[in-house]
Amino acid sequence: MSDSIVIIPTYNEKENIEAIIKAVFALPHAFDILIIDDNSPDKTGEIVKDLQKLFPEKLYLIEREGKQGLGTAYIAGFKWALQRSYQYIFEMDADFSHNPADLPRLHEACTSQGADVAVGSRYYSGVNVVNWPMGRVLMSYFASKYVQFITCMKIQDTTAGFVCYRREVLETIDLDNIRFKGYAFQVEMKYTAYCLKFKIKEVSIIFVNRIYGESKMNSSIFREGVFGVVALRIRKMLGRIKAKKQQ
Repeated sequence: MSDSIVIIPTYNEKENIEAIIKAVFALPHAFDILIIDDNSPDKTGEIVKDLQKLFPEKLYLIEREGKQGLGTAYIAGFKWALQRSYQYIFEMDADFSHNPADLPRLHEACTSQGADVAVGSRYYSGVNVVNWPMGRVLMSYFASKYVQFITCMKIQDTTAGFVCYRREVLETIDLDNIRFKGYAFQVEMKYTAYCLKFKIKEVSIIFVNRIYGESKMNSSIFREGVFGVVALRIRKMLGRIKAKKQQ
């Protein structure tokens, strides 16, 4: 078993899933993979099951009944990983918008550069986004600026979904108290780690828009992000963002 697990939520990713799994396993550093599939109609889960025969004890699968949201997928994955001995727990998309070759750089930020949370950042050194429509680039960029303004976090890419957590961070955060299911989940996790005084480091990456499959972004997810950030700030002011009570 590796010390690192890459959690990849999937919903209708049959065009990408085999390639992304093999790309991660081809890296020099050993990473295990946990796929969280929400009963994809295109049979993504069946492809993963076939690949498990090639990668026994390295590739794992949780199948859920229906589409339940990005945040709940990651929470399920975090809890699964914490029940095992993984020390570094990653979030990554299935569609190659996050380059698997950047995984070792995030790992290094947490192992040798003092980070508790390493964020693969699209905006740490300019705007490093490829093949997105200008409108979406601007929406994403200014969404991160909006989050910075409301939360006071010194993070350029607050909505990033390419992240490495040290085990201690996820053990300290009360995962049952994480409320958001869409992309606001990414902000909530970073803000909670920030409020609990963990060190967050950004690692510059190039984000490439998916070639195959469809984006899961929609207007309700965007609204959750806009209004959810204000709710997070209020919870912080009321002293409701706290470390998990130890058993």
